[in-house]
Amino acid sequence: MTLPIGAEVGSLSAERPSRVHLAGRYIRLEPLDAQTHGKSLWEAAGGSEHEDLWTYLSDGPYPNRGSFEAALSKKAASNDPLYFAIADSRSGLALGYASYLRIEPAHRCMEVGSILFGPALQRTAGATETMYLMARHAFEDLDCRRYEWKCNALHVGSRRAALRLGFTFEGIFRHHMIVKGRNRDTAWFSMLDSEWPERKAALERWLEPDNFNESGQQRRRLGECT
Repeated sequence: MTLPIGAEVGSLSAERPSRVHLAGRYIRLEPLDAQTHGKSLWEAAGGSEHEDLWTYLSDGPYPNRGSFEAALSKKAASNDPLYFAIADSRSGLALGYASYLRIEPAHRCMEVGSILFGPALQRTAGATETMYLMARHAFEDLDCRRYEWKCNALHVGSRRAALRLGFTFEGIFRHHMIVKGRNRDTAWFSMLDSEWPERKAALERWLEPDNFNESGQQRRRLGECT
């Protein structure tokens, strides 16, 4: 009896991501550096007024800039997760960071995560462009076949963002982690290399300058650009 098996996949591994610069129209991604980005990131996401930004992250909030920059230094030295600062193209100020993690070149798979967007980056073209640039790099430069997004199942905003960007919901891993002494059920999402061309076209249409009015408000939602 012949048992069903998966389709054959080429033997070549994906490239491992490195500390590259990725430039867009609204933002640029730079290898995270505590000395270069620490001050602007602390202003963007540090202090008691920004504590809510850290609710679903595995670390933080930090009591002061010194402890925050010490944590940034550890992140900057890490290869998995591999962190990038998200800098505004005009001002050059870092407004957040994001990373590639759970990097598995042999399986041509990795995840985007540990995402911190300061208020000035949230709900902007730059926020969407960040995810576009990272996905494009993963699929087109590194030859990934599967790109993942995982988040706390209670984080409604992150789950909506994943779906908006074109990731497919795959289910809930129950009692997946203990984070900051609390249970975390994890929602899993993925995007495949075969799906990327369509997702890319929609993102590029949405990111066009004529899709935004003078105050930066979108004229068409991303879902209307598919």
